[in-house]
Amino acid sequence: MHAWPAPEVPVLPGTGRDLRLHDTATGGLVTLDPGPEARIYVCGITPYDATHMGHAATYTAFDLVQRVWLDNKRQVHYVQNVTDVDDPLLVRAAETGEDWAALAARETDLYRDDMTALRNLPPREFVGAVEAIPDIVPLVERLRDAGAAYELDGDIYFSVESDPRFGAVSGLDAATMGELSAERGGDPGRPGKKNPLDPLLWSAARAGEPSWDGGSLGRGRPGWHIECVAISLDHLGMTFDVQGGGSDLVFPHHEMGASHAQVLTGEFPFALAYVHSGLVALDGEKMSKSRGNLVFVSQLRRDGVDPVAVRLALLAHHYRTDWEWSAAVLERAQERLAEWRAAVSRPEGPPAEWLVAEIREALADDLDSPAALAAVDRWAALQRVEGGTDTGAPGVVSRAVDALLGVAL
Repeated sequence: MHAWPAPEVPVLPGTGRDLRLHDTATGGLVTLDPGPEARIYVCGITPYDATHMGHAATYTAFDLVQRVWLDNKRQVHYVQNVTDVDDPLLVRAAETGEDWAALAARETDLYRDDMTALRNLPPREFVGAVEAIPDIVPLVERLRDAGAAYELDGDIYFSVESDPRFGAVSGLDAATMGELSAERGGDPGRPGKKNPLDPLLWSAARAGEPSWDGGSLGRGRPGWHIECVAISLDHLGMTFDVQGGGSDLVFPHHEMGASHAQVLTGEFPFALAYVHSGLVALDGEKMSKSRGNLVFVSQLRRDGVDPVAVRLALLAHHYRTDWEWSAAVLERAQERLAEWRAAVSRPEGPPAEWLVAEIREALADDLDSPAALAAVDRWAALQRVEGGTDTGAPGVVSRAVDALLGVAL
C-alpha cells in the first residue's frame, strides 16, 4: 500500500536538544536518544469514514515528533498501518450496501488526501491489515504452539496470563480493563474464555464475511492487536522508540500489542515510550464515528478552509490535552495564519535567531506546540509594531515554521 507525497522540509542550521515525551507506561517524561535512526509506529485508521479532527490531531502530533528528529539530523523510520478489514468496516459496508473493500479503498484514498493537505510527513511503510495477513498467521501459530493462545469454537484467543508484564502499559486494574474491553471491541463476556480479557488473535471464517487462508488456523481473518504487532516487528523490530496513537488506544490495543510481542520474542519492552494524544470533542462529547459528532478535514477543505489554518488550530492545543473543536478555534487559527503571512511578507524584520531556538526548545519539551506558536506570535507582533532591518529574518521565520511546525507561509 502506498502512502502520500512528502512535503519538502527545509533544513535549518544547527540542532535542538533531545526530545522529551510523556510515556504512558511510566507516567512521566522520558528523554529519547534514538541514535542515527529513530523508529516510530503510529496506529492508523479503520477506513469506514473520513478523517475527523480527532484523527487529524493525533497524526499531526506525531508529525511533530518526526520533524524534531529530522531537525536533530536523525533519519526517521516511521511505520503506520491501516486496519482495512475489521468489524466496524464490515458493519458500515452492510449498512450502505457497498463492497467492504471498495469502501476501505475509497476512505483510505481520502485519508491520504487529508494528510497531504495537512502537510503531515508520510510513513516509510504504510501497511494494510489485509496485506499483512501472511505475516500475521505464523505469529498466531507460534503463540498457539507455545501455549500462549488457545482455540474456542474455531477462534484463537491470546492468553493474557502468558505475559507476566501484562498491565504494565496502562497500569489499570482488572475491573477497569474489563469495562474498557467491552467498550472498545473486546468480548469479555464470551463463555469459554480462560480470562475475560483475553483478546482475539484469529477469527474463524463466518458466512457473509471475508476470510483468508490461515494455514493451520483455518480460514478466517486477524484480530486487531496482532495486526499492529506483525507490522511493527516486521519493519521496526523489537524495542523501537515510540508507540503512538490516541489515548483511547492505551487499553486494550497497546496493552495487548505489547504482551503479544513480548511473549513472541521473549524481549522487553515492545516500545521504549508509549505516547498518546488527547481526544477532541464537539458539543461536549468526544468526537467519534459511533456518536456521529464529527468535523471532517475533507469537509472543511471543500468549504474552502485553508488546510494550513486547520493545522494551526490543531497545534494551538497541547497534544496530550483533551479539547473541543469550535468555530472560534478555527477563526483564531485563520487570524493567526493571516498575521504570520503578513509578517513574513515584508522584506525586512526583527532578528529571528531567538525564535528558532524557542520553537526548538518548546517542541523538545513534550511537543509544547502552543508555546511554539506563542513565540511566533511575539515575533509577528514585533514585526507589526516595530519592524526591523534584518533582511534575512522573514525568510528565517518562514523556513523555521515550515520545518518545525509544518506550517507553510
